[in-house]
Formats: sequence, C-alpha cells, structure tokens
Amino acid sequence: MDYGLESVLPKAFLATQQVIDDKNLPKFSVVLTILLLPLVLIFMDTGLNTLSVMGVVDPQSTWVNILRMLGKTPVALMITLLFCLAIFAKDHGMAKLEKLCGDSLAPICAVILVTGAGGMFGGVLRASGIGDALADLLMGTGMPVIVAAFLISTALRVAQGSATVALTTTAALIAPMVAATPGLSSFDLCFIVIAIASGATVLSHFNDSGFWLVGRLLDMDEKTTLKTWTVMETLLGSIAFIIVATLSIFL
Repeated sequence: MDYGLESVLPKAFLATQQVIDDKNLPKFSVVLTILLLPLVLIFMDTGLNTLSVMGVVDPQSTWVNILRMLGKTPVALMITLLFCLAIFAKDHGMAKLEKLCGDSLAPICAVILVTGAGGMFGGVLRASGIGDALADLLMGTGMPVIVAAFLISTALRVAQGSATVALTTTAALIAPMVAATPGLSSFDLCFIVIAIASGATVLSHFNDSGFWLVGRLLDMDEKTTLKTWTVMETLLGSIAFIIVATLSIFL
C-alpha cells in the first residue's frame, strides 16, 4: 500500500568515503578521554550549580564562575573539538582535518539556520502571551486535574512550540489545582506529571525548532515532516495520556 511517504536517505547517511585509516586507529584510552571530556566539563557547570544552591560553594566566586563557564555545553563541546584536533593532527595532518571539518559543517549549516529560525518563531509567540491566554481560558473550565494538565500543556505546546516551556509553565499553573484537590494519591501525582509531559510532546509543527531539525537533517519537506515526525510525536503523547488517564480511574 502506497502512503506517499517515500523519502530518499540524505547523502550524509550514504557517504562511502573512508575517513579513518584502519591501520592507524586511536588508542582506547584516547577514545575514552574524548568521550568523557565533555561530560566532565558539563558536570562542572551542573555540579557547581547544585553545590551553589546547597550553599556549599559561593556562587559569586571567580573560580566557580570560570569553571561553570567552561562547563556550558557550547564551550565544553568546543574545547572537546579543539582537543580532538590537537590529538589527531600529528597522525592525520591539519590539511585532512580541515577538509573533514569543512565537509562536516557544510550540510549542517542550513539545519542550524532553519532550526534557529523555528526557535525564534516560537519565541515571538511566547512573548506575545498567547500561551498564557490559552492556559487561563482552560483553567476556568472545572475539568479533572489530569485532563486539564494535558490540555493546558498541549495548548502551550501548539501555541509556542517549545516542549520545555510547555512543561514548566503547565507545572506552575497546575500546582495550585493539585494542592487544592483533596484525595490525590502518589499514583495520581505521577499520572499528572506524565499527562503534562504527554501534552508537551504532541503536535510538533512549524514553530518547534525540533520539527525543522528533523525535517532538514533528513532532507524532508514540510509536508513529509508533518506526516511522519508530527504524527509520531502526537501518537506518543496521546497514547501515553490515554494510558495514564485510564490508570487514574482504577488506581
């Protein structure tokens, strides 16, 4: 049966050019160091942030701010990249590494540009206040908490695109309703959290940067991305909500 969803794999997935010489493979320790380096750097940011909140370290200290700056994801990845170039330069030469970096950046530049534009579109909608207006409208309907959590999260997701914003905003809006609703068990609280996450997953479309990332990375047009990525995300969120809503009735 033909559903009209055929999509040719991008050239990046079909590349046959050998980049690494099998006779000159890096040592296991080098590979492990490269894999662990960004994790250690990023942990410096998250770990020091946790220690600052706990009052163990002074968040205003110069050394804390410097280490946290090095642990920011873009900085940590850049340091790792420079480390890789320094390690492999002696074996492969800077000319080959420069060509490899150029060939790697070429197909991803358009993806980054379009993804940034999609995220900016969602940011404009968030600044317009449409998400808060939809949430306030749904809050006054008197529906069950788990249903309200899902619908508010879905409305925010559709309105401004960001799943993270939909999650955090819905959690803040739902918290007073949860506190005012008597008889909620631990299971109910867990189901409400999953319902919020489900609503923040569905209906990824043009204002979601992830929509453009998947579409451009896989060389799919907007129509095909809607038929595949959007449908998949919507099914994931909807099925998860149906499951927890059913369980909330019996548990």
